[in-house]
Amino acid sequence: MKNHLISFAIGLAAGIFGGLIGIGGGIIMVPLMIIVLKFSRQQAHGTSLVGLIFTGLGGAFTYGLQGNVNLLAAAVLAGTGVFTAYAGAHFASALPDWKLKKAFGGFLIFCAAVMIIKPFLHSGGTTHSVYFNILVFLITGAATGFLSGMMGVGGGAIMIPAMVLLAGFGQHVAQGTSLLVIVPVGMVGAFAHHELGNVVKGCLPGLIPGILLGVFLGGHLAGFIPDTPLRLVFMAAIIFVGIRYIRASAPSMFTGIIS
Repeated sequence: MKNHLISFAIGLAAGIFGGLIGIGGGIIMVPLMIIVLKFSRQQAHGTSLVGLIFTGLGGAFTYGLQGNVNLLAAAVLAGTGVFTAYAGAHFASALPDWKLKKAFGGFLIFCAAVMIIKPFLHSGGTTHSVYFNILVFLITGAATGFLSGMMGVGGGAIMIPAMVLLAGFGQHVAQGTSLLVIVPVGMVGAFAHHELGNVVKGCLPGLIPGILLGVFLGGHLAGFIPDTPLRLVFMAAIIFVGIRYIRASAPSMFTGIIS
């Protein structure tokens, strides 16, 4: 019973965070599972991916009710993500990932910096062709799927900047679309980790209800926040996560760093 309550609390925190800023919540779940539930890194990644399926379902439904999901973009992003997620999950079990974490952390901070200066670059709207956006989404989806499967996160920290900076999406639409993509990508990654024995099923009865409640609350809260403040919240979150990734310095530190 105690573990179910702890799992519920972890899911609730991840769901609120994920629903609010449009990411899966793995950056909350993974370290808490390692620190509080004493999961191995691989177990935390695999179990987190199962939880992300429900974060995506609940969040996409909530954002969809508000008209903030782009189905075409979600389909293209997921089109490549579902293939690379399987490879990422197997890579996570085969190789240490601290060097990739450092590079990914730097990438997150770069994305946040570009999002900060974007309003000052020029005021003229730039529109890209549908084919350009499709190419961006295919590449972004591939990177998202691999990192999702490898690190147990939803990949919103990659998808949302790509949609906002390169495709011109509003913050709310980018977040809602990101949450929808997490569903199929998370399924593939979770299946791969299940094959590898990295999913701890005993915590799911508490984790999943917590996620569903949290993402409902977070998604509705996001609907009351204007685009610009919501973007600032998102940028602050990915800067924080990026710094934590950059601090990875050796394989022995994996258990103390946010995944």
